[in-house]
Amino acid sequence: MKVADSIRRKLDQAFRPEHLDVEDESHRHAGHAGARPEGETHFHVTLVSAAFAGVSRIDRQRRVHEILAEELKGPVHALALSLKAPEEAR
Repeated sequence: MKVADSIRRKLDQAFRPEHLDVEDESHRHAGHAGARPEGETHFHVTLVSAAFAGVSRIDRQRRVHEILAEELKGPVHALALSLKAPEEAR
């Protein structure tokens, strides 16, 4: 299974998002620390979920990092996050 697919599956199960986009940005980091020629090292996740209502930005990030702990220990070198509650996404 591709790393992006694993990220998407785990976040979908954990947060039941209204919107989820997992973008592999590895090509933008070629030659940088942590980059691999095959990619799937640098990601940007945009996630809109009711689970984030009333939750601070830091706690949202902590929750995502807990869910993706395995990926962050291994193949994922960098993870940019845009995490919003539905009312913030309008």
